[in-house]
Amino acid sequence: MTSPSPDSPFPPLPSRRGDEFDGLGQDPDLDVDDSTGTERPVHLRWRFIGLVTLGGTIGTGLREALALSFPAAPGSIPVTILLINVVGAFALGLLLESLVRRGPDAGRRRDLRLLIGTGVLGGFTTYSALAVDTATLLGDALPIAIAYGVGSVVLGAVASWAGITVGAALHRRSEAAS
Repeated sequence: MTSPSPDSPFPPLPSRRGDEFDGLGQDPDLDVDDSTGTERPVHLRWRFIGLVTLGGTIGTGLREALALSFPAAPGSIPVTILLINVVGAFALGLLLESLVRRGPDAGRRRDLRLLIGTGVLGGFTTYSALAVDTATLLGDALPIAIAYGVGSVVLGAVASWAGITVGAALHRRSEAAS
């Protein structure tokens, strides 16, 4: 083993003959070694990163198009953002329940979860806009700000539960039909 530089917070890499990076530190958070044949975690594989990125781009574009097409009047509840978050929560509950009832998180199910669930719906929903809108309303109308903030979270939870319930019902119906 080579010794790391005195300023390095990382443990040393084992020496290999001819290694031009001999002596560089190793990030302790990465337990991935391609040379051992172990599979890289999903969040470190370019294919899956690409799916999430593509989906996130689509979801963010949809949200921004809707927010620009239907802006909120100053001092009023941003209905567009509220509906985006509630619809997104419902769709995510429905998607995940439907996928989990069809089998393990692998293959096409994993691809759909990452592309549509994490990507599209993650980009579509926006709790950061909820926070900014609530903070903006705090200066103009405290009761509206509180109602909007609390109502958004409660409606999102109810919509998510409803999506899960609908996903389960659809699965039962498809099993009964087959």
